[in-house]
Amino acid sequence: MTQSVDERPNIIFIITDQQRYDTIAALGFPYVDTPNLDRLVHEGTTFTHSFITSASCAPARASLFKGYYPHTTGIHKNADIWRHSWVEDLAASGYHCVNIGKMHTFPYETPCGFHERFVVENKDRYLEGRYFFDRWDMALQAQGLIKQQRELYRLRGDYNERLGAFEWELPEKTHPDVFVGDLVTWWIQNKPKMEPLFLQIGFPGPHPPYDPIPRYAEPYLEKELPLPNVTEEQLTKLPKVQQMHREHDAEVDHDSIAYSTTPTREQLHRQRAYYLANMTMIDEKIGEILQALEDGGYLENAVVIFTSDHGDDLSDHGLSQKWSMYDIITRTPLIVWAPGRFEGGRQVDALVQQFDIAPVIMELAGLPTPASWETESLTPFLQGEDAPGREFVFAEQAGADALTGILYGTGMMTMVRNRDWKLVHYLDNEDGELYDLSADPDEHDNLWFSPAHRDKREELLGVLRDWLIRSHLKSGDWCTEWR
Repeated sequence: MTQSVDERPNIIFIITDQQRYDTIAALGFPYVDTPNLDRLVHEGTTFTHSFITSASCAPARASLFKGYYPHTTGIHKNADIWRHSWVEDLAASGYHCVNIGKMHTFPYETPCGFHERFVVENKDRYLEGRYFFDRWDMALQAQGLIKQQRELYRLRGDYNERLGAFEWELPEKTHPDVFVGDLVTWWIQNKPKMEPLFLQIGFPGPHPPYDPIPRYAEPYLEKELPLPNVTEEQLTKLPKVQQMHREHDAEVDHDSIAYSTTPTREQLHRQRAYYLANMTMIDEKIGEILQALEDGGYLENAVVIFTSDHGDDLSDHGLSQKWSMYDIITRTPLIVWAPGRFEGGRQVDALVQQFDIAPVIMELAGLPTPASWETESLTPFLQGEDAPGREFVFAEQAGADALTGILYGTGMMTMVRNRDWKLVHYLDNEDGELYDLSADPDEHDNLWFSPAHRDKREELLGVLRDWLIRSHLKSGDWCTEWR
């Protein structure tokens, strides 16, 4: 149904970077302090099995903002060029579109449909955009401060022992997540009211370095937290590519993480404590943003969407960061909060792809969804309908090149997952991953070479093949040069 401009809701789209699903107390993880995200869960609709389309920032975000899988967008890894998104359609229809924080377009400052962009990118930029000066860099420079970064961390005597976990030592307001949160609040409070508003907020955290303000970290250091317990048997069953990934991360300090293949429990606890402390910091800023939106009259007719671009291994499975297809990477939070518009306090357990939220945004804006999009709208779920969800979800990740230097040994890693099974295929490799999720939900027992499970492996490989064929048929009219 076509809506008049005055009736269309403000859309607030909050995206964190590298946030695991198990980081929100209201979703069953009481060791995390997240009262504001808990509110969104209690008053909104949470999709408990939402899966991203790629195991790294840019390709996952490009899918989300385009409506296609990475093999269709042509954006397979960070620093692949992407300049366009459906934000352009929102802007053309009358929305005032603002980005504050991370979007991870490339080039970083491409308009991408936004009327205003206040770009803040990764905290530690080295191979990609090392000398790019974002809004946060400018703010630090104006105060005569040098940001905490890899070159300085390397000077510490304990650098190789920290697993990327460091205390934020500069003034609190200069922390990147605080800076982004405060900049959003400033924009809401000081700009003339603009409706309908599309406001995309991109927090840089909890992406490493894991660098919380100390007063947020202290309570977590005293808590008992779930820590990895990786066995030799698990490690021997890792596919060759992931074994190479593990060794590579122990040699190269990506994002200020000097990874260890034999971390102590103390190291693991500090790493996880700092990561969760960063989440509490972000949660606090979300509360302040919601209050500013309410005070400014934006929440009277608004839909708030919260998600993250992918998760973080945090040394689970003996691995660092992302670039794998375990659920702790591919399954991320997805919450839609719109009191008075959609019934709250509901959790949807159906399998969905994260980019399925894009048609919802288009529908809220009264815009058609392109027929070539590879998404399936979540609107029926939000309206309380008994929808089946997806039978399978998929994700892709390109291998190493001269820029990324990550995930050697394959050109492409591809995942297919349903309720009970997951398969991960590594191009040009004899081995892969196969998990019986009903019996092994933590994905510890790789059945790829199990004779008893050969038929299941071949069945899921066939699903991958058919998915790629259907994808090309459906999206073939979309020009991949338009990116």
